[in-house]
Parts: sequence; structure tokens; C-alpha cells
Amino acid sequence: MELQVGQVVERDGEKLLLYKTIGTCSQFIEVGQKDGRVTRCVFHGGCSGNTQGVSKLVQGMDVKEVIKRLDGIRCGTKCTSCPDQLCRALEQMQR
Repeated sequence: MELQVGQVVERDGEKLLLYKTIGTCSQFIEVGQKDGRVTRCVFHGGCSGNTQGVSKLVQGMDVKEVIKRLDGIRCGTKCTSCPDQLCRALEQMQR
């Protein structure tokens, strides 16, 4: 199944989203959640080591805990970051 940017898709109880980031080096985040836990997190673009690390750390975590920990993180002088954009994607999925 191919994801459409900005559309939450549900498959076998898992919600999936291809999120277009704003203000970061990464261009997109593929994110999934099921039963309140992050099931998928793949950044497209950005600082490879950092985004891979964030992805590995959040997989299996409670969505609310991810948002609590990563919301508002800034990258240098930017008003957002890849972790902060992940929070925006997870919040979009909860609507």
C-alpha cells in the first residue's frame, strides 16, 4: 500500500501516515501507531544518524510519552526539529 501525504490510513488496526515536515532537513516522516504505541518511524532526509537514532528509540513507545519528551525540541536556530515534527505527525494521527 502506498501512503498519500497527509492522509491517515488504517490497516489491520494500525494507523499510518506519511507526514510532510515543515522547517527541517528531513522532507517526510512515515509514522505508524497501534494501541497507543509507535509502530513505525522512518525519516526521509535529514541527519541520518540522528533520525535513525530517534526512530529506534521511539518504536514501541507510548505515543503520549513520545510527544511529552520530544515536543518543542529545536534544531539550532530553527523553531522546530525532526523530533518536534514527529510530534506534529503523531498529533495529526490522533485527530
